[in-house]
This record gives sequence, C-alpha cells and structure tokens, in this order.
Amino acid sequence: MGNFSVSAATVTLDPEGWVLLIQRQDNGAWDLPGGVVELGEQPTEAAIRETSEETGFLVELGPLTGVYTHTTRGIIAHVFLAKVREGHPTGSPETRAVEWVPAAVAVDRVPQVFKQRIRDALAAHPGEVAFRAHDGEKMVG
Repeated sequence: MGNFSVSAATVTLDPEGWVLLIQRQDNGAWDLPGGVVELGEQPTEAAIRETSEETGFLVELGPLTGVYTHTTRGIIAHVFLAKVREGHPTGSPETRAVEWVPAAVAVDRVPQVFKQRIRDALAAHPGEVAFRAHDGEKMVG
C-alpha cells in the first residue's frame, strides 16, 4: 500500500468573478492558495487555513469542485470554490505576491496541471465534483 499526502486549495472568486492567485516564494510560480492537510484536520479546514495564511483573506467555502490525484507523487488535492469574508492581501513566508486576476488570466498564468482545477471550479454545477489525475505535468486518463 502506497503513501499519500492530502492537500486542499481554493478557487476564490470576487463578486466580479476574478480569481485570487498567489505567487509562490520557493519557485516564483503562480498558483491557487492551498497546502497540506495537517494531521487531525479536515480538507475544508485546511483550505480555509492555507488560504488565510498565504493571502491574508478569511474565506467562506462553497462546494468541493474537484479531487485531483498526482499519480507519481501520491498527492490527493481537494479544491473548493470560495469567496472572501474579510481581510486584505498580505504576503507570507510562502507567498511572494497575492493578486486578483480575471479568470482567463488565471488559467493562463498557472502551471498546466492547475489550469483544469480553475476550469472545473468555474464550470461546476451544484453537487458536481470532478475527479481527475495528472502526472505533475499533464492530465492523464
């Protein structure tokens, strides 16, 4: 039986439909706010905590829009639609920049395997959850 890591992230939208992105400190890549689910924590709690830590915004979660399996590293990521409850953009030791961008810009800016997460969140219908796999570079299956 293999080892898996569980993560959680948000596709956070403002009232105009712009997407909240972070620029990672470690590699400079643009990404959705999120991170590892800690022991004893639910993915919902991790999504809220990680978004707050990385962006300065406290979010209210909407539905789970996708579950994504990184087939080579054993990471299972839960992605939730979210909206801001309060706060203002602030960096963190993990975050170089925090930006609101139009959805099309967000999809263009993030690495290939994260594009689908944004698309799935924006297209989700109530009760619909996408289950997808990727190898770290491209979607598979």
